[in-house]
Amino acid sequence: MEIETDVAVIGAGPCGATLANLLGTFGVRTVVLDREPGVTPYPRAVAVDDESLRTFQTAGVIAGVLPDLIRNAPIRYHSSSGRVLAHVGPSGRPYGWPRRNLFLQPLLEETLRRGLDRFPHVTLHTGTEVTELERTGDGVRLDAKSDAGRVVVNARFAVGADGGRSMVRESLGIALEGSTAPSRWLVVDVSGDTLDAPYSAVFCDPDRPTMTIPLPYGHRRFEFKLLPGEDDDRAAGSEFVAGLLRRHYPGALPEVQGRRVYWHHSRIASAFGAGPVFLAGDAAHLQPPFFGQGMNSGIRDATNLAWKLAAVTAGRAGPALLDGYDAERRGHATAMVSFATRVGSMYQPRNRATEIVRDGFFRAVQRIPGARDYILQMKYKPAPRYTAGAVVPAERPDPGSPVGRQFGQPFVEDADGARRLLDDVLGPVVAVIGLTGDPARHLSPESRARLERAGGRTFEVRPSRAGARSGLADPRSGSTGLVDVDGAFRDLLLARPQDEVLVVRPDRYVAAACRADALESVLDRLHERLDTPR
Repeated sequence: MEIETDVAVIGAGPCGATLANLLGTFGVRTVVLDREPGVTPYPRAVAVDDESLRTFQTAGVIAGVLPDLIRNAPIRYHSSSGRVLAHVGPSGRPYGWPRRNLFLQPLLEETLRRGLDRFPHVTLHTGTEVTELERTGDGVRLDAKSDAGRVVVNARFAVGADGGRSMVRESLGIALEGSTAPSRWLVVDVSGDTLDAPYSAVFCDPDRPTMTIPLPYGHRRFEFKLLPGEDDDRAAGSEFVAGLLRRHYPGALPEVQGRRVYWHHSRIASAFGAGPVFLAGDAAHLQPPFFGQGMNSGIRDATNLAWKLAAVTAGRAGPALLDGYDAERRGHATAMVSFATRVGSMYQPRNRATEIVRDGFFRAVQRIPGARDYILQMKYKPAPRYTAGAVVPAERPDPGSPVGRQFGQPFVEDADGARRLLDDVLGPVVAVIGLTGDPARHLSPESRARLERAGGRTFEVRPSRAGARSGLADPRSGSTGLVDVDGAFRDLLLARPQDEVLVVRPDRYVAAACRADALESVLDRLHERLDTPR
């Protein structure tokens, strides 16, 4: 069988399946190839953050994902004596969704794969292993084998989302740089959980640090650090596992669903692609699970790459746009790997003296209101800020500029008076948002036409009830009106009154911010970065 397509995705795990759903939403012909015949039955990742939920919203699968989540899941950190060092329960929703949520990966993967059924232009081939990748003059040629025989895929672009042992990465000759921690961890998944602890718990013990995480439908994850001299086979045995679990369950033990010994890797690919082939997810970066960001980092890759592939394959942008994928994602992925590694060192202090110093720091910092909020609301998580790629930086140094940062997702009111999340109103487009007026009035007909060719639309924010009632902007300009029902845009103006117009990319990162009278020239500079045809 021979297949022609725009994009071939190798790997149908959370990253690859999310990318395929986004590409399907954007109308891109996509083929997904996965060597396994079905979803892996045991969980690996267990935490999904608000950025990933926002991506699932864009991909149109959020309604299927939400019922299987434990939302707003808190986490507690304990000293070796059992004392609570910190209870982290983030309540803010800057991106429209809870910041910390728990899930069962097999259920999520099934939801994402069902989402692909919506698209006649997206096909999933399971039990199909890619054995050879060749870059051609027109794109990429893949050779694969399945029970039905040989499969050949000719694609303009390919994305390797095929895990830490990526065949795609090896075919490209890209190194996976970094290190593997000398310690090993035993991961145990149980069902029929009876532990009265509706929160994740980290026991930061110098001897045997332990994590326990409640999962949906009565499941629970345990992670135990193995000590020197503890054999892998013995550690995964029933007697050893039961001994560890008895410390948490005074009565009958739950049923053990799975047990595995893992090494923790801190590695990053030396490049996130070569020519028409890109890497995403674990194929591009591996990090310890201490902060629950491994899968979420892969979802960020998919979010960043999908709209760019869609723009290029549709002719709305030139291939130069895709050059920014490595520039935008590799730096932040590296920061997340480093952060997760540092968090792990906090979980496992070297000795009792180190533990005393750490515990004292935790207690002291929580007495400072600003620092306490910094911890409780998880503001310590490294946030991407793109300074290269598809962004137009401010002409003057401006540390507080929103350019390159992810834009928030407040509720707005549409023309029909319905209260909706911002992304549902904007749609998957380049959005030019006027905060104090209609931005289209500052564009020539030629500029408006070029913006439309780039997949862009204009929006005008109206103040809530204090201004005009209608959410409709001037129909002659073609702009869409948004009513600022919760005052989020008002607060933005109070903080940065000079930024009257924002240009927000389909992945919801701010590409540019400027005064209305400079909009046309700023859009010209952005078109250069998007490689938009004239």
